[in-house]
Amino acid sequence: MSAASASGSEPVAIIAGNGRLPFYVAEAARQAGTPPFIIQLRSERSHDWSGFDHMEADIGAFRPVVTALQKRGIRKVVLSGGVTTRPDLLGLRPTARVFLSLPSILKKLKSGGDDKVLRMVIELFERHGFEIIAAQAIAGDLLATAGVLGAVAPDRDAIGDILAAGEAARTIGAMDIGQGAVSLGGRVVALEGAEGTDQMLERVRTMRESGRISRKHRGALVKLCKPQQDLRADLPSIGPETVRAASAAGLGGIAVEAGRALVLDRAEAIAEADRAGLFLYGLEPDEIAAPAS
Repeated sequence: MSAASASGSEPVAIIAGNGRLPFYVAEAARQAGTPPFIIQLRSERSHDWSGFDHMEADIGAFRPVVTALQKRGIRKVVLSGGVTTRPDLLGLRPTARVFLSLPSILKKLKSGGDDKVLRMVIELFERHGFEIIAAQAIAGDLLATAGVLGAVAPDRDAIGDILAAGEAARTIGAMDIGQGAVSLGGRVVALEGAEGTDQMLERVRTMRESGRISRKHRGALVKLCKPQQDLRADLPSIGPETVRAASAAGLGGIAVEAGRALVLDRAEAIAEADRAGLFLYGLEPDEIAAPAS
């Protein structure tokens, strides 16, 4: 895995949520000669960071994080990995600089979708002089490439499902609900919400087994960036687990945006897809262009 030159030799911090992405970003930074400082969100712990300079922090514990970054002279921050919980309002530890913004922060935490909350977090870091950089600026090899990624290509029926699911994913993305949708036979049967992709695919599997949806059509999962999404955080991602869940749901394949989605454990994900007869496909922008109004 290579690291983008954007990381340079300047120190970087990684706010680590759950999943494999923070580990890949950390390894890419270290291979580029910039060992990162890891801030593991305590409620999302999924890795042993003993080989890195690291700390744990509760979600909402902004003040100790800022103090740790300033102590180390770190200005660049990566937001990486999933976050399944919102901070306990009683556990918020703001800096003096953001104290007066608490009413707005609390409102967004209570009613905002993931995109609004991420934008709020980015704004808070920037207000303290930090620069938020994208995970793909360090670990560019994770970006999905265009076209067929494995041995299986989508057929005509699959293309129809990709277009239908893509339109649905774009619609719910604009509403800050989720990034993914599933279509079978041109019919959208599942939309991703706060539960995430794997749980959505589990619902598809259950509906398939109970006969609620067609057993004839395999269908497709499509994951897209939200139209308003800040590309520095929370790009759609897939990996071997996604492929296995899609296979268990009886789907024919997965499509994501080339250059705007991440493929984790790429070789393993492709091998899993090939074994299961699933396509993995990187969509070009003109293949998922928004329909004319």
